[in-house]
Amino acid sequence: MKKIIIKKNIRILKYFDQKNIGSIPRVILSSLLVMFFFYSMPLFINFANNNNEFQNNSKKILAYTLNNKGSSIEGNTQVLDENDLLVDIFSLNDLETDTVRLNAATIKQLFEDTNYKLKDVREKKLVKPVALTLLPQEIKLIENTTKRKEFFIQIILPLILKENNNIKLDRKRLFTIINKSNNTQLEIRWLNQKYKQYGIPSKDLSILKIRMDEVPVSLAIAQAAKETGWGTSRFAQEGNALFGQWTWSGEGLKPKESDKNEGHKVMKFNVLQASVRAYQRNLNTHSSYKEFRKARAKLRDKGLELDSLVLVKHLDEYAETGAQYVDVLQKIIKQNSLKDFDDAKLLPSSIELESLI
Repeated sequence: MKKIIIKKNIRILKYFDQKNIGSIPRVILSSLLVMFFFYSMPLFINFANNNNEFQNNSKKILAYTLNNKGSSIEGNTQVLDENDLLVDIFSLNDLETDTVRLNAATIKQLFEDTNYKLKDVREKKLVKPVALTLLPQEIKLIENTTKRKEFFIQIILPLILKENNNIKLDRKRLFTIINKSNNTQLEIRWLNQKYKQYGIPSKDLSILKIRMDEVPVSLAIAQAAKETGWGTSRFAQEGNALFGQWTWSGEGLKPKESDKNEGHKVMKFNVLQASVRAYQRNLNTHSSYKEFRKARAKLRDKGLELDSLVLVKHLDEYAETGAQYVDVLQKIIKQNSLKDFDDAKLLPSSIELESLI
């Protein structure tokens, strides 16, 4: 491309010589040609780059600039402000964790003191509200695979149920509002807040009803197990990253095999709860999971339970391995009987939550 432009430039100059055109017009025209060349080359380069193979960006999540709060992301037709989408996750992520990281022995003792056992949960469907902020480093030293898995589930199960409870309370309020002929100013303000939080600038109630819904517990556990190696990965240990969410800017952990100055990082969270909330917000808003939300809404319309083995089929875009990733999640759910936890209830830590039991 560069050689062609230079040749054309030379031919034009020869033409000027033949026509006895002065030096000043030649200098002006040559300058314009040079300017055109340097202006147009970036456009050609960008065009070439944009025709490269499509990359799966669904793992970015909406919080790919979680620590760069002034930015925005574009939807299909409108610009969505990330501060609106993720304000509640910002508040969780900004929590200071001055507490000492509890070791595995202390956590196990805490579970024993509160009589929190997975065997009982599977039978009675009640979970003690034990909320931990960090994973213990010693979890990777537990050699017995079954015990390590159960320990990991005990830690993250209350966190997942807590986020589902938050959505249940919001969903309950939403249906109350929908069923009223007139809404108060307080209800309208609440709706506007949720439209922003779920990325719905059109303020469509039907879309909000589809997006504001739970993620099956068994599915969340399976994904956390897969992404963290049952709590042993560096990302989980150093960054409370339970679901392998990516960021291209802001604070994160660089994969060891990637270039130091290029590529994605795995997002860091100050507390485990923020990671769970960001994961649910991701599935409930990202365009890559539209079919997941449609399938979930169909189950709701039929009055059926949210079946993780059905919904997981629509998460092939969560990882670059696609269908293979779905197969792995299905095996984790089945082999570890994770569906036993789908109807588990978190024992209330407040009167408000008692209505969900």
